[in-house]
Amino acid sequence: MSHPQDQDVSLDKLLSVATTAARQGGAILVECTRVGFRIEHKQTINLVTNADHQAEQRIIDVIHSAFPTHSVLAEERGLTELSPSRYKWVIDPLDGTTNFAHGFPAYCVSIGVEYDGRGVIGVVYDPTRDELFTAQIGHGAYLNGIPISVSAMDHLDQALLVTGFAYNIRETSNNNLNHFARFALKVQGLRRTGTAALDLCYVAAGRFDGFWEVALNPWDMAAGVVILREAGGRVTDFSGNPHSIYGQELVASNGPLHQAMLDLLQEDTSARS
Repeated sequence: MSHPQDQDVSLDKLLSVATTAARQGGAILVECTRVGFRIEHKQTINLVTNADHQAEQRIIDVIHSAFPTHSVLAEERGLTELSPSRYKWVIDPLDGTTNFAHGFPAYCVSIGVEYDGRGVIGVVYDPTRDELFTAQIGHGAYLNGIPISVSAMDHLDQALLVTGFAYNIRETSNNNLNHFARFALKVQGLRRTGTAALDLCYVAAGRFDGFWEVALNPWDMAAGVVILREAGGRVTDFSGNPHSIYGQELVASNGPLHQAMLDLLQEDTSARS
């Protein structure tokens, strides 16, 4: 049952508010790099900064001033909803916190919007490069207003792939190191940027040919998956099943490389079992 004031909103309006929120969140991150910020430890290697909290608050303020009844799922505060809404905003105010904390300029704001559980809007803003990746379902993907599309690469040995490692890498055997080693021996190049949202956008823009990760959260993927799909890419779990941002596994590719990536990941799984 949706909220009685939960009116249907145009995709254009959703995208406009998401873009405003992302830019304002990104401006706060840049300002924090200038004036300084505090770092707290959630766990041993999992950080949060006051920049995360400030950017998240600003983003939520922008959303709720436009759409007071919409639900919000944000990394630092979890789910906020007055009552169930058909719209859910899934937000990472600072994807790449460890990079940010070290002064390494690879981080972004990620804002995805779901309507009835389906991703319909994706906005990822990289404030250090002033790159704004946007997509609305059925309307293609864009970088700073210019259409983007995935690469045509169809050979793993010529591909540039990207991956990441979870914060619990020291505690679990499902830590991606086995997959990383196997892919490293098969591809032209392998990168690890520390920001899954940008990784998805870079596959969408043809900068990377594929991306996989074993342990992601909804806010890492919500925006980037919409952008990737609208750019012509493919995303599944490791078994090739339909992808959900509420599952942890993700294989994202330009399409032609997808089966080869799945084969390698499954080969690895069977070797371990």
